[in-house]
Amino acid sequence: MHGYELIQQIRERSEDVWRPSPGSIYPALSQLEDEGLVLIEKVSGRKTAKLTEDGAGYVEEHRDELGDPWQEVRDGVGDQALDMRELVGQLMGAVAQVARAGTPEQAAKAAEVLTEARRSLYRILADDDTPEK
Repeated sequence: MHGYELIQQIRERSEDVWRPSPGSIYPALSQLEDEGLVLIEKVSGRKTAKLTEDGAGYVEEHRDELGDPWQEVRDGVGDQALDMRELVGQLMGAVAQVARAGTPEQAAKAAEVLTEARRSLYRILADDDTPEK
């Protein structure tokens, strides 16, 4: 499996809670290779990684301590954070549409809305309901 596939697997298995970056995956794979737990080979111009016998043995031997990492990741994030992530994703979709198809005036209005939304969120944390003018 190449790095991008690994990133996608982690996202799917963690139900989109954990989204590792290439900057975290590739150094981790290099460390696992140094420890003899994975083998990294170039296949069709892409680096792929697979468990070595030692790696598979380690997983089997330590299965109880390793537990279910996907469940641990999901449990570490509350429902409200997941709900907000969904809303932010929807917001990003709308922002992208305005950025692509909107006029300069519409983009400026959208920027004002986003700025006010950010300020409002911080006011919520500060328990201050007074809108800023």
